[in-house]
Amino acid sequence: MALFRRRQLITICLLLVFLHLWLGRPFLQASRPKYDEAYIRQKYPLAWEHIWKNSNSGKEGGVWYIPDEWRKDSDPPSTTILEAARLASKRAAEMKQTIPHSTIPLIVHQTWMNTKIDEWAPDLVEGVERWLEYAKAEGRESMAYFLWLDDGCDQLFTDATPDLVGALNALPLPVERSDVFRVVVANSIGGIYGDIDTHPLRSPATWLEDRDMTPWTDPQTNTENSPASGNSKSTPQPARLLLGIEADNDPNTDTHWRMGYFFPIQLTQWALAAAPDHPVLNRFLANFKTRVVQLATPFEGNLTATAEAGVLAKEDPLKLTGPEAITTATMQHLKEDAGLRWEALTGLQDGGRSKAVGDTIIFPITAFSPGRSSYGNMGSKPLTDPDARLQHRAQGSWRKKDMTVEMGKLCRTVLGMCRDWSKVPQ
Repeated sequence: MALFRRRQLITICLLLVFLHLWLGRPFLQASRPKYDEAYIRQKYPLAWEHIWKNSNSGKEGGVWYIPDEWRKDSDPPSTTILEAARLASKRAAEMKQTIPHSTIPLIVHQTWMNTKIDEWAPDLVEGVERWLEYAKAEGRESMAYFLWLDDGCDQLFTDATPDLVGALNALPLPVERSDVFRVVVANSIGGIYGDIDTHPLRSPATWLEDRDMTPWTDPQTNTENSPASGNSKSTPQPARLLLGIEADNDPNTDTHWRMGYFFPIQLTQWALAAAPDHPVLNRFLANFKTRVVQLATPFEGNLTATAEAGVLAKEDPLKLTGPEAITTATMQHLKEDAGLRWEALTGLQDGGRSKAVGDTIIFPITAFSPGRSSYGNMGSKPLTDPDARLQHRAQGSWRKKDMTVEMGKLCRTVLGMCRDWSKVPQ
């Protein structure tokens, strides 16, 4: 046993030396292709029409597409993305243009730095093209589509969450603002949010089926959960929030933290869908505000001083605004409202099925994370499985190579140590 341990330590040391040499060398950044307009028009006709052509249209805050049948002759032209999004939300509610079994409007939201699709990585343009293909469907499956730029996000923050603007402006990482944006846009406009590097595998209009709304029983407590679960509810509720599992592990093992997850069962937020004003999203925003206030307390609430002191930069974005934050908010609400035992959401024993708890639907890992490799599979099924709704292409544009982070990852995975080592560059 001692010999095996010694060999293991030697192996890890050699790997760390390799990482040091590899991460210390200058990376050759692959230049992103720049395509001409003719190529884009032929290869990505919908992205060309609704993104490229509208880049210099005078619209403020982003670009968008609203189906003609959603509009009225009396509608004034929208000059900002916020005006257009409010109009789409109003029309979707009036026309009941929603995901079946829900009150979630068929409105897709994404955010990115610019609309120069000729300079984007091809995978990103391909994803946007697929979203637009589904948006352009006819009839009950037609959707509005919005690509929000930074100034559009600022419009939304000022309008919907003015009390958070100071905190958002103090955040050191753009990804943290993006994390909060997806919650705010879903909670104020409503609709489907997908990271720019997601590819929809099915139209969101088909994401909810009868089988996703059926009652299910916690095998440990024998408690039945259903769309009627929760305080003061006696009849099934239409879904108002769709979330997907990204990590599904046995809580009695160390598997989850060795793979870098905080919770054995953890939710993703690279994709979500919601009707406006949902308690889980309100809880997320309240938790975020509370934590920022706590961090600013030693500086008498001065967020600028807090940021300049590096306090916000030391806060783990995964916990402050990322998957851990959305998991915490969901866990808190569903426990209070329906008495949910969080570990009951696992799909490891039932083959992976959707679980309704009142108006919240938790999809199995295959829904938003299909096609995972054998390592860290956690019950993920192939991209072709009926449960697969969306694929995350994991471009990871916000992450930077950092030797300390990589060493911690290797230490957790191979040695089962370094549990509390930071997962983000400091």
